[in-house]
Amino acid sequence: MATKRQLTDVSEAVRAVPAPELPEFGAPFGLRFVDPDSDDPALIATWMKQPHLVETWEQPWSVDEWRADSLERLGDSYSRPCILSYEFEDGRRDIGYVELYRVAQDENALLYDADPWDMGFHVATADLELIGRGVMSQWMASLVAEIWRMEPQCRRIIVDPDYRNVRMRRAVEKKRFCNLGEYDVRPDRRIALYAIPRTPADLPHVRPDADWHKRT
Repeated sequence: MATKRQLTDVSEAVRAVPAPELPEFGAPFGLRFVDPDSDDPALIATWMKQPHLVETWEQPWSVDEWRADSLERLGDSYSRPCILSYEFEDGRRDIGYVELYRVAQDENALLYDADPWDMGFHVATADLELIGRGVMSQWMASLVAEIWRMEPQCRRIIVDPDYRNVRMRRAVEKKRFCNLGEYDVRPDRRIALYAIPRTPADLPHVRPDADWHKRT
């Protein structure tokens, strides 16, 4: 359940790459790893039951499920679960859930020839006050810049929102992520695949059999 996207049959070169580091941000943003032994799993469980996140994430899990998910992610190099915060006029508060992951260990590696250092991210904006204001677009631009800085081996960054998630798609397109098309990665999951390359030569090429129904 926890990491059903994760690929297990990967090369030693892929396994040798460390887990994503924690990016550092200046005000107004902050990012920290999820602490499974704190109230973080309860906070995420509450967020994920909001209608807009039920629709796009489809993970209205229990507190125990989110705790188990975080423990599993923190236990290997595939991904890192994080809490995003924002500095409002009346103080800082947590605003969303973020997953940073190595694409070469993810089901998205079935769509293109992923380099072991490629990074992907998912973000669930829980604070409705920030949606549609450009705040998350600003954060994504900061995230991209920080990944390029802290991981010089990373050639490209991937985002794969649900194909119906119009707000997220607009946000990444604002920040010049390239739209690589819509794909059925599983029978029950259709995504819009976006990438931003470090250089133009690093733009990935989607495989002809990228759709699930073409691979089966």
